[in-house]
Amino acid sequence: MSGRIGITARRTGVAAIATAAFFVVPASTLGAACKQEQAVYVDRDGAYELRFAPLNSPSAAASNQFKVSALKTSVVMEGYVMPSEDPVRAIGILMFNCPEGDATGADLNACTVWQGAVYGMDAEGEMDNLQPEGAEAAEKLVLPGLGPAIRESSAWGEGKAVVAPWDVLTFKECAT
Repeated sequence: MSGRIGITARRTGVAAIATAAFFVVPASTLGAACKQEQAVYVDRDGAYELRFAPLNSPSAAASNQFKVSALKTSVVMEGYVMPSEDPVRAIGILMFNCPEGDATGADLNACTVWQGAVYGMDAEGEMDNLQPEGAEAAEKLVLPGLGPAIRESSAWGEGKAVVAPWDVLTFKECAT
């Protein structure tokens, strides 16, 4: 009789440990099951959300597209990541209120909020260029100088963004 109780207790104990392990897995490790084009990230203060979306074009020059929202405002900025060479980098550009249709270089410069390298970081803290669509989502994104650039842009001010984001964004969820 005591053998049965021990076996039952052991099964319950293993089940309890497995259940506890499932629920204490940090959300960031779930990025491994998500593709980059479905990944959603947030800044450390919860003021910004960066949401990737599929390009839906095999001939696009960009490797990723995304939107950055200043939460609790109507500010939504549009961004793209493009590969560059010499040295090989994933270069991002973030724009706000760009004109539709034909735009001059001056128009695009006026609506560009930020431009720079985009790095992905894995669970071990290793950084690399952000991978294109179809790749496993990065655990964190690093966009150097993003906060100061937003503060100096047309997206900043009364009725717009008033909190500058940190340059590191953490995986929040996988959009469906």
